[in-house]
Amino acid sequence: MSKASFRFDKADRSLMQRLFEPPAVGKMSPVASVVAHALLAIWSIVVLFPIYWVVITSFKDAAAVNQGPFYVPFLDFQPTLDAWRVQFTSDSYCDAPSVLRQIGLLAYNTFAFVVSPFVTLQPMEPQICKIFLAFTNSIVVSIAATAICVAVGAMAAYALARIQYRPKIGNIAIFVGLIVLVIVATSYAGVPWWLASSVALALFVFLARTLGKRFNLSLGNGDILFWIISQRILPPIVVVIPIYIMFQEVRLLDTHLALILMYAVANLPIVVWLMRDFFVSLPIELEESAQLDGASRFRIFWEVVLPLTRPGLAATTLLTLILNWNEYLFAVFLAYAKVQTMPIMVAAKNAGEKGVLWWEMSAVIVMMIIPVILMAILLTRFISKGVLMGAVKG
Repeated sequence: MSKASFRFDKADRSLMQRLFEPPAVGKMSPVASVVAHALLAIWSIVVLFPIYWVVITSFKDAAAVNQGPFYVPFLDFQPTLDAWRVQFTSDSYCDAPSVLRQIGLLAYNTFAFVVSPFVTLQPMEPQICKIFLAFTNSIVVSIAATAICVAVGAMAAYALARIQYRPKIGNIAIFVGLIVLVIVATSYAGVPWWLASSVALALFVFLARTLGKRFNLSLGNGDILFWIISQRILPPIVVVIPIYIMFQEVRLLDTHLALILMYAVANLPIVVWLMRDFFVSLPIELEESAQLDGASRFRIFWEVVLPLTRPGLAATTLLTLILNWNEYLFAVFLAYAKVQTMPIMVAAKNAGEKGVLWWEMSAVIVMMIIPVILMAILLTRFISKGVLMGAVKG
């Protein structure tokens, strides 16, 4: 081979070759490196600038917002804490002693809820700071809904990944028909919902055991997975009115339980869809080895599968937490006084009597995004790891 075709020495390479050709395997050429870093810098600015703008707007006053735009604090405008001060002075119960009292009362109610009914819960209304109440409600509802959603969704995803289901189409038709009868009985005949549901469940068990063997057509795991994810594809606005009526009938409107159940059900398809891919990618030989050692299915799931899917579990948990934290539509319909969340507080600032006060709304938004950022930082080391890191060593 001629030396003209393969130039290994820098002295043998022209200026264009040194600029546009990579110097070694696994490295980028100088021009490609500059272009890549420039694109990453531009994209980072596009992503981070809205957050930066919200943060600096929260430290502006009305004049700085209306006469702007001003970009750099202390150069373009003088920062002020007026927007933050308003959040804790507009409400008569947002001073430091009241907030500390409410935090202590929340801790007491948490303990009382665990040991109840031996200890009674103390009411936190009406002497409570609205911003503190909304922040606390968002934390309680989001964490509880995320925990339920991830726990149930991970088990369902593992079952769909490792166990083959063959539900009969006839049994599904019987179940749907009984649901329709329950709706008719409760809506038009005045039958209590708990009685109609109990009778329908007993009838379904009886009919499924007696007629189920005669049905031949069945579905598979792929059909079940598609049905689950289709529940998330459906626009929530389509079902929000029936959901409101349902919770109104069972007297759960404006309660934490209603929001927790609704958030968990709404985001369950995403957890199942994401976690199933992580479980399918695991080598099944690890689970078979554990079965040979006498481990049960649940022990395999808890001690073998979950540790290997911690990166995927962390990413799914973070995504679910963000979706629950930012949920607005269901909170508007199901919570109107006691369990209002931070998105409703932001909307209230947007629809105030004085118009849109961008500086005050920006302060609320900053308080709203801080917990999500902290959670993302805590889960970063799990998300960045590989799914099978250390799984087959030794």
